[in-house]
Amino acid sequence: MSESTTAAGRQQGTDQRLAKGARSRASIARHAADVASVEGLTGVTIGRLAADLSLSKSGIATLFGSKESLQLAAVKAARDVFLDEVITPSLHESSGMPRLRALVERWFGQVAEPAFPGGCFRVATLAEFDSRPGPVRDAISADHRDFITFLSNEIRRAQEQGHLGEHNADVIAFELDAVISAAHTAHQMGDEWGVATARAIVGNLLS
Repeated sequence: MSESTTAAGRQQGTDQRLAKGARSRASIARHAADVASVEGLTGVTIGRLAADLSLSKSGIATLFGSKESLQLAAVKAARDVFLDEVITPSLHESSGMPRLRALVERWFGQVAEPAFPGGCFRVATLAEFDSRPGPVRDAISADHRDFITFLSNEIRRAQEQGHLGEHNADVIAFELDAVISAAHTAHQMGDEWGVATARAIVGNLLS
């Protein structure tokens, strides 16, 4: 066997192991996000996930290194889900009011059929970590800030098209986020009147 063939075989084996590790890491991070939506990120531990997924603690520790790294991976997994479920499909609509309406409808879709068992990951973790400084709080804050910036920009584009008056776009974004977050909480509490009220408020904001 030539040296080049041997090297290629080793490289292929390495690539396969890396791919398997990436898949395992993604699966564990997604389960961590599921757990965090119900019990908070503080409930995400290597031991808990090992028990849930029938994996060894050492295996999870090898992939993530620490509880904090696992929590950060959960934040990223939740961000990716929100991108896939809400933002990316909305980008198929024309920028401005069509995209904004599509975005809001998909956002409300996550109220009725949340991607996580505990409802909105962002709502749960913002409240949990708002007074806990550190890398996890920073990651949650950055994710939220990025989304509000995206939302504000779409509102400005809608205003350029003659919609939503001359109200401050950042204020409208804040109001939408606050009201739909309240709708998430209302749904989790079985308060469908609250969800309907939130929809009515958002309808007025976008009229």
